[in-house]
Amino acid sequence: MTTSQQQAVALIQTYYSTFNSGDRDALLALLTDDVAHDINQGGVEIGREAFRTFLARMDRCYREQVRDLIVFATEDGLRGAAEFFIEGEYLATDTGLPPASGQRYRLRVGAFFDLQDGQVRRVTNYYNLEEWLRQVGAQP
Repeated sequence: MTTSQQQAVALIQTYYSTFNSGDRDALLALLTDDVAHDINQGGVEIGREAFRTFLARMDRCYREQVRDLIVFATEDGLRGAAEFFIEGEYLATDTGLPPASGQRYRLRVGAFFDLQDGQVRRVTNYYNLEEWLRQVGAQP
């Protein structure tokens, strides 16, 4: 593995360990000012402040931890990917989603990253929304 690849893998691992720790300021410090966040089955939000707002909503509505993380990176260290399980609890009803009552869920997630100068420039997350809805009891 190249040095650039090792650094990219370490950055993505730090991103997720920081996510799990709940230290949102430390997580935001890993992002470029103009980070692009591609939201699963949603739009793209640009900028660290938009990401801060997203995290605040997530923290209000969900309690989540990343488990079984596997990280990959290109040789040049400019792109990376991760696969993991998100284990969570649905705490408060999120806009447009079914009512929350503490339902627990576990989903496989894929994430893709653009990296620049030791920071995350883009993060894209994919998971099966239909499976999440089934797990929280919204569908038979």
